[in-house]
Amino acid sequence: MQCAQHPNPEAKRILLLHGTGASTHSWRHLMPLLSEHFTVIAIDFPGHGFTAMPQDSDLATLFSIPGMAGGVAKLLAQMAFKPDIVVGHSAGAAVACMLTLDGHLQPQRLVSLNGALLPLDGVAGQIFSPLAKVLTKAPWMPELFAWQAARPSVLHKLLEGTGSKLDPEGSQLYRTLISNPSHAQAALYMMARWDLHTFWERLRKLKDPLTLIVGSQDWIVPPSVAYRVAETLPHLRSQDIISLPNLGHLAHEEQAQWVADEICPMCKPADSES
Repeated sequence: MQCAQHPNPEAKRILLLHGTGASTHSWRHLMPLLSEHFTVIAIDFPGHGFTAMPQDSDLATLFSIPGMAGGVAKLLAQMAFKPDIVVGHSAGAAVACMLTLDGHLQPQRLVSLNGALLPLDGVAGQIFSPLAKVLTKAPWMPELFAWQAARPSVLHKLLEGTGSKLDPEGSQLYRTLISNPSHAQAALYMMARWDLHTFWERLRKLKDPLTLIVGSQDWIVPPSVAYRVAETLPHLRSQDIISLPNLGHLAHEEQAQWVADEICPMCKPADSES
């Protein structure tokens, strides 16, 4: 977990939730920009980053979307932290929405960064979760996955597939991250238990303000997902979809200033209040 406390105790609060296979490192550029105006907290999902893999007997529930939202809510309650804005990247956007759908939080706004909010289409949607479930049953798979993914050629293809262009520091951080078998295991469990079909039915009932920020070059979650979500939620307006040209799935790591410039006006900073 990372926390940036604003000196003004009245400053608005922002919660950052990363996506599958990422960690709080993914906010390294955006968080300092937001903390100029807000108190910001970024947390790691169970087993992600270099947190310990949970020893819970019911991992299927723990790594489901409602389960992860419940875990986040429990942590926030222990910290007495009530965010005014919840920003979720990719799968983190689904957790952000579930936090409000299940009544854990009532933020002023939800922000989805290339949010994975719909089931995968086509063949990928039919085999992705079942394959991940099979892989989680092999005790040696996390070590093999971490060893393979850390190879420069494999890592390059993984990052290239996001449609984003990271700086050398960003690439090295991901290499360090995915070399950790515990992190790989957590990511596989998360993918295996990610029931986006059920979540999509729940999302149709979302009433909270939602902004959808999309990288036009996202090859993981195509921009069409945001437009389909907007068409389904009648309370959203055209200005609730923000396209960032020439940026990919990791847009907030490529051009953090662009993303900060979109988020900051959504919740009036304390230092701008009279």
